[in-house]
Amino acid sequence: MSTHIDTDRPDSLRHTLLEDLQGLSIGVFFCALGLQFLTHLGFLTGQTAGLALIVSYLTEWPFGLVFFIVNLPFYWLAWTRMGANFTLRSLACVTALSVLSEWLPSHLAIELVTPAVGMVIFGTLVGAGLLILFRHKGSLGGLGVTALLIQDHFGFRAGYVQLLFDAALFAVAAFIFPPSVVLYSLLGAFVLNVVIAFNHRRDRYIAT
Repeated sequence: MSTHIDTDRPDSLRHTLLEDLQGLSIGVFFCALGLQFLTHLGFLTGQTAGLALIVSYLTEWPFGLVFFIVNLPFYWLAWTRMGANFTLRSLACVTALSVLSEWLPSHLAIELVTPAVGMVIFGTLVGAGLLILFRHKGSLGGLGVTALLIQDHFGFRAGYVQLLFDAALFAVAAFIFPPSVVLYSLLGAFVLNVVIAFNHRRDRYIAT
């Protein structure tokens, strides 16, 4: 069973496979780049990436590996409710982000960025990256799958769904990390989710 991720628009208005491939690649790269600012500052984020970061910080396990594992249980939901196409694209995106997040630090050095600016950069880049992934029928799994399902079935914006989840996650993080870490992390999560909430509108799309 699939949701309304696919529309009834003519095939001539749909993205080609090549267009989807480049879109998904750019979306994943934006997200991976944004995460470099986040991890450089030692801050957190929401959604499954935030859960993976908390585990990574506490255990010193590689974020890429933890992020990949955390997302595994959500693929069954995606497969049964969103369809094979969406699930396979999401799996590919999660795998690519896991690899990129471990590869980029050895090729990109961030020498100076203040916490507030770093969090705005993070939220903007990852928010834009997720929008591109949604646009090309992909996601980074986890909460993104659940948020899209709720939006398509009930009309409640995906960004707002993620904001509620983030609130719970940060409430737990407040008992583990210093207040400054939580507050700056909240800024990044707020920017990210506002970008999605204000821009992810299926009825505004021309091609799918």
